[in-house]
Amino acid sequence: MQREDTSKVAIKKSASDEDRSAEEVDVRSLRAQLSPVFFLTVIFSLNFVSRIILSPLLPTIEKELGISHSQAGFFFFLSSGGYLVGLLSSGLFTSRSTHRLAIVVSIAGIGVAMLAIAAATNLLLMRCALIGLGFAAGLYLPSAIATITSLVDRQHWGKAIAVHEVAPNLAFFISPFIAELFLKWSSWRTALSVLGALSILASVSFSQFGRGGAFPGESPVSNAFGTLVRTPTFWLMVILFGLGVSSTIGVYAMLPLYLVVERHMEPSWANTIVAFSRSPGPIFGLLGGWASDKLGAKQTIVVSLGFTGLATLLVGLTSNTWLSLVVLLQPLLAVWFFPAAFAAIAMITPPNARNLAVAFSVPFGFLIGGGAIPTFIGGMGDAGSFATGFTITGALIAIGGVLALLLRLPEPVEDAK
Repeated sequence: MQREDTSKVAIKKSASDEDRSAEEVDVRSLRAQLSPVFFLTVIFSLNFVSRIILSPLLPTIEKELGISHSQAGFFFFLSSGGYLVGLLSSGLFTSRSTHRLAIVVSIAGIGVAMLAIAAATNLLLMRCALIGLGFAAGLYLPSAIATITSLVDRQHWGKAIAVHEVAPNLAFFISPFIAELFLKWSSWRTALSVLGALSILASVSFSQFGRGGAFPGESPVSNAFGTLVRTPTFWLMVILFGLGVSSTIGVYAMLPLYLVVERHMEPSWANTIVAFSRSPGPIFGLLGGWASDKLGAKQTIVVSLGFTGLATLLVGLTSNTWLSLVVLLQPLLAVWFFPAAFAAIAMITPPNARNLAVAFSVPFGFLIGGGAIPTFIGGMGDAGSFATGFTITGALIAIGGVLALLLRLPEPVEDAK
């Protein structure tokens, strides 16, 4: 009898050891899968900083060029328009090459465009370079998402995409400090030149040392595209992307100008408070990936847009006494949107068509949220009320949280890739 008990204990111990061993293997496997994602995160950081650095520099650029608030906001519309064309063109490019090459070309193109903006001597040249910047940046994201989802098991997609989404969250935080540093010691043109040179260096580095993406994408003229556009959930995601981008880039683009011009903050304090409002972004972005995996993409999107919409509305309505606190709260859950949204897109599309889904949902989102919304807020500023622009934008974002309840996503399949 004692021998049987000893045997049972040994069996249980062996099973426990096997479970621990399996967990250790899973952790090591996840780390190995995430390693190339970190390189892409660095590249995406440069991509994003290059596109949003104009926001904290805008009051200085506006004075130097002698342009109106709406003309300044139109800069973001131009880069978003180029971004739309780049995203729409990415499928054609990758169907004839590889996702890896698209990433290399994208970051190199960003570098060239940033150098061109820095060297521009008139408004026309700057506008053309901004379109080029957006186009080059647009080639990146579909290939990055396709590369990440091919490298990482499906049950870890939310975590992997959340790691990648640390890049824009980090960019939102560091861009105002980068701007302040260069404005204090040099000029806005030097800031753009340095970012351009770093982007070209990153392109060369990824071509030599980067992993993944060595496969072609799906062409927009394929059958996969026809199936995609007949999916109602896809079109709902397009609308939600517009509102998700509005809650982050759209608000961020015009917030420093609003705080300085209408709320009479000192430029350095305005940039500081906006920067610190984005400081929790990387941590909350990772939490957003966890929430997407645990709570579900749909529920995460609903919470993100609902909370952020109400907070954005308060940016326009709150008195100066509480404004700094509201600015700090506004982006907290906005960063939850993107890991969940990209995971949702991956769920409703087959692997070979994911680049198309990203290429056709994200550009319209950026055209609306990163282009039309800043232009609209700038126009409201010219009309005498930036605050009204932020209030209306917040209401639209909150409505997006209600619309997200209509999403129909498939149930996750364990261990599927």
